[in-house]
Amino acid sequence: MSLTEQHIKNALAATVDRNTGKDFVSGKAVKNLRLDGADVSVDIELPYPAKTQLDAIQAQVLAALQAVPGVGRVSVQVSYKIVAHAVQLGVKLLPGVKNIIAVASGKGGVGKSTTAVNLALALAQEGATVGLLDADIYGPSQPQMLGLAGQEPASADGQMMEPLVAYGVQAMSIGFMVDVETPMVWRGPMVTQALDQLLKQTNWHDVDYLIVDMPPGTGDTQLSLAQKVPVTGAVVVTTPQDIALIDARKGLKMFEKVNIPILGIVENMSVHVCSNCGHAEHIFGEGGGEKMCADYGVEFLGSLPLEMAIRQMADGGQPTVVGAPDSPSAAIYRAIARRVAVKVGEKAKDMRSKFPTIVVQKT
Repeated sequence: MSLTEQHIKNALAATVDRNTGKDFVSGKAVKNLRLDGADVSVDIELPYPAKTQLDAIQAQVLAALQAVPGVGRVSVQVSYKIVAHAVQLGVKLLPGVKNIIAVASGKGGVGKSTTAVNLALALAQEGATVGLLDADIYGPSQPQMLGLAGQEPASADGQMMEPLVAYGVQAMSIGFMVDVETPMVWRGPMVTQALDQLLKQTNWHDVDYLIVDMPPGTGDTQLSLAQKVPVTGAVVVTTPQDIALIDARKGLKMFEKVNIPILGIVENMSVHVCSNCGHAEHIFGEGGGEKMCADYGVEFLGSLPLEMAIRQMADGGQPTVVGAPDSPSAAIYRAIARRVAVKVGEKAKDMRSKFPTIVVQKT
């Protein structure tokens, strides 16, 4: 039996990417398949950042192809390519930004900002170019969490601001421009305008994912952001507590009303493990996030423990993903970030840049 390209494709179709749950053929990751006698070469192009996954995926595909009868030498190159994906109709993409991911919660105090910063850092560690916009005007916390407190953004022309950078992540926050003890006594329209300026007057540099740390709640500011900002998808953060879940459901429904897809739900403070005796206790209840996912048909991205180290490292300007990269919690954040990127990669690509602009003129 002579070796054909179909034999190779059949082997790739039987090999599943553990990050997506799809085989490499149906996932459209197979590129440049070449057969030279018995020798095979193929490129695997992933739609999500996977710096820490490349070697494992390469070994997996190599093993699958080397097991095909009659195959000689095998060459496999694995890479990733992040593109812009579709957003709400009628909202233009932001210059310098491919995808915007909103991290939201129905109420404050559920760990939304901590989740946002760790997701941003985890995506950066996987090789993506990442930005982080602190959209919580009344309580900006990202300058402290990123170790950038007290610094100010530069502006070469007095119009566009350069984002500050920490751990490879581009960041912008109202907290860079006001004293930490100055209260923002602003009404809704002023807040919305400030956020619009922070978003559009920041010189984002070829960002693959812009993580927006949304203000808590579902009021006018949140609705304006959801309607005017080109959001690729949203992550909802909650705790297992019934009170938090009631508000988280409102946040989820808000995004549904403005046609922004929910990428999934993250449950914070799911369990507390005593540092002295190891006893595990579900202080805020158990299974609330997973039940909410089942009720609304969205994905449960993962759960984080109620852990003192997570809080300490965020307060100290070294969030868990960079402060304790080998910890179990950092691994959970990375798994959640990878799943978010996969979900974005599965969305339809934004094709508007492929079409010419039509201008009607009187002659």
